[in-house]
Amino acid sequence: MNPVLDFWSSFSLIFLVTAIPVAIMIVLEKRSPYKTAAWILLLVLLPVFGVVFYLFFGQEYRKRKLYSRKGIKSLGQYRKLSVRQLRQFEQAFSNLDKKILEKENIIRLLLNNSDALLTTGNKLKILVNADQTFKAVFSAIKNARHHIHLEYYIFADDKIGNQLKDLLIEKSLEGVEVRVIIDDVGSWGLSDKFIREMKNSGIRVQPFMEVRFPRLTSRVNFRNHRKIIVVDGITGFTGGLNIADRYFEGVKGIGPWYDIHLQVEGDAATCLQVVFTADWYFVMRENLTGRNYFPPLKESKGVPVQISASGPDSDWESIGQAIFAAIANAKKRVYLTTPYLMPPMQIVSALKTASLSNVDVRIIIPEKSDARIPKWCSFSYVEELLEAGIKVYFFQNGFIHSKYVIVDDVFSTVGTTNLDFRSIETNFEVNAFIYDEDFTAKLVRIFKKDIQNSREIKLKEWSQRRWHFKLKESLAHTVSPML
Repeated sequence: MNPVLDFWSSFSLIFLVTAIPVAIMIVLEKRSPYKTAAWILLLVLLPVFGVVFYLFFGQEYRKRKLYSRKGIKSLGQYRKLSVRQLRQFEQAFSNLDKKILEKENIIRLLLNNSDALLTTGNKLKILVNADQTFKAVFSAIKNARHHIHLEYYIFADDKIGNQLKDLLIEKSLEGVEVRVIIDDVGSWGLSDKFIREMKNSGIRVQPFMEVRFPRLTSRVNFRNHRKIIVVDGITGFTGGLNIADRYFEGVKGIGPWYDIHLQVEGDAATCLQVVFTADWYFVMRENLTGRNYFPPLKESKGVPVQISASGPDSDWESIGQAIFAAIANAKKRVYLTTPYLMPPMQIVSALKTASLSNVDVRIIIPEKSDARIPKWCSFSYVEELLEAGIKVYFFQNGFIHSKYVIVDDVFSTVGTTNLDFRSIETNFEVNAFIYDEDFTAKLVRIFKKDIQNSREIKLKEWSQRRWHFKLKESLAHTVSPML
């Protein structure tokens, strides 16, 4: 017997039995050609591994829905209000500044694709890094009178995690309702003892989409990346920081962790509450209703904000669509910061088109990353962006994890969404979309300060990088739609 022929016979059989049926499934899902080609290439090169990887990380659930939103009372109530805003747009927002109304297409888009109410009675505060963020968070929690709601991707059993746990226990023993949702993968290291201490004090803790057999393959890929705190329905927080010491201490070999968070006072906090209560219904099948959780909307003067949530439970990639629309309609500038730059091709095209239309487009990404393959994926987009005249900066002072986009003078978005395939197409995310000149100016000042701690990459320099550097980029770029 010829061992070479035996090998190829076995390989062909495996390919026919495993890879071809899965490849047909992928084609029938009608994904973007880019993603379809990436998955089929993986199946051809590594048929057995490719099939397993697809079952765990590749199945498309957006059209099938991971869970139904029927029965969530808070969503139904606010959906009616969003429909009313769409129908009566001119009357409802006649007092808005003309510059804000120039972004009417984004406001309408978010009302349509995620029922994101435009609220006006808001005060916002940008919180830079862990010191400012957790000082504000602990202060709000200490002042809680009725309830505290937390939803986090990472809740670590470390110094800051235990400090927060102890404070939540203290408030629970005072009679304050405390509910906590943790992502089952992101908070994998949270001990049973840690959770038991919270539960024994009356805190209700629930994991989001537990990863257990036999449901492993249908759930492991869809993670709750949201970071939400709502206190008494009127104070809210969202942004890039999870609950872990690394946000204070930095990352070994990389340096300090740089991030921003957002504190919201007013009606937008109530909208964050809607997102939390929908997720709470999903994990507990319990509706939270009433004025204690949802104070009446004031619709008073303040910063206009829309809170949009996206994920595989919704019909549209709402946050990605809004970012694309904002960039595509930019007139003056597009500034963005993201720790992982792996955007879908439509956003890449929008960025390049804006730059070629004489819009000032600038991007800050970390030079050193906490994840090796995403770092090389990010680098793989740099050359085509530079060729379009986009200015790209590598952050030098540690690891920048901020996630925000600034367009022109009155629009910005801050939240949990990275500019990558996973955040835009797969994960459960939440962003605040803000329409305000003063807030935008503050964010621009932060961006320009971050540029001072970065080095600009020039096309000539980048094109002369070593061949093995380019090879790593190319290999990473191939798998970027699957990350």
